[in-house]
Amino acid sequence: MSAEVMNKNPDEPRLLVIGGGTMGLDIAAVFLHAGWIVEIVEPLTANYEKKRERLSESLATLGGSGEARFVPSLQSLDFSGMSRGLVIEAVPEQLDLKQRIFADLANAIPIHIPLCSNSSAIPISRIAQDHPQAHRMLNAHFFMPAHLVPGVEVVSSRDTDPRMAEEAADALRSVGFVPIKVGQDIPGFLVNRLQHAVSREAMKLIDRGIATPESVDAAVRFGFGFRYLAAGPCMQRDHAGLDVHCAAAESIYPDLCNDSEPSQILRSRVAQGALGMKAGRGFYQWDSATMAKERERYESLLKEAGRLLRNEILAAARAK
Repeated sequence: MSAEVMNKNPDEPRLLVIGGGTMGLDIAAVFLHAGWIVEIVEPLTANYEKKRERLSESLATLGGSGEARFVPSLQSLDFSGMSRGLVIEAVPEQLDLKQRIFADLANAIPIHIPLCSNSSAIPISRIAQDHPQAHRMLNAHFFMPAHLVPGVEVVSSRDTDPRMAEEAADALRSVGFVPIKVGQDIPGFLVNRLQHAVSREAMKLIDRGIATPESVDAAVRFGFGFRYLAAGPCMQRDHAGLDVHCAAAESIYPDLCNDSEPSQILRSRVAQGALGMKAGRGFYQWDSATMAKERERYESLLKEAGRLLRNEILAAARAK
């Protein structure tokens, strides 16, 4: 589809994704499924056919179809007259690369469109340092697989205009994502801080010989984690009673792990090259057959969880 054709419909929402890797393609799939015009800047033109196939697979998982426009550079597109949209950068975690991209975006994208990074490691305040349009830059941090996990962190720096953050949040809601607002780009943002707090205790319990990896996984999936589908930790405490949890905290907190470095079990496996599926071994052993089976099981359960939450997500979006 040509830029000229798109400019005849300036009110149609447009998503620009910078980077056609797994994350960028899965993000694009959700917006395509919702009827947005989607353009993906990907310099490696030889890979376009494989990337289109991968995008189609993610779309099919969502029960939809559609096509994105792949282009080799930002200069291949015309954004004049663009009234609604969102930009999401999803390139490798290299600060200088991201800063160059956002410098180009500032000159190409209309001033009212939010500019987002999907970075999980580099705070938006560092990417936006000395940028003349830092007020419209923020992190929109998606989680893998992005087309199945509904939560997206919307992380502001001190320079981010709250109206830009809300504009990005509204765009995410409109396609079925759940924006998780984070008011400061502290290390790990919100989700990874919570996740690592649980993981730190889990790894310590394995180090101490109190639990196996299998027991830890079962405790989370079929114990407290099972309830998280219905209620987060704050809501859960309202259900159970804050007095009950306060008393439990007084007893448990003094014995919780408070290490400032990774656990022995984690460091030793990394040192041994046992990095998980990509290495064939981690906490579990993997080959091509077991990986394929596990990924199918994993994505199937995520899809079912998304189906269960869909009406709640839609109702929240309408209420907003």
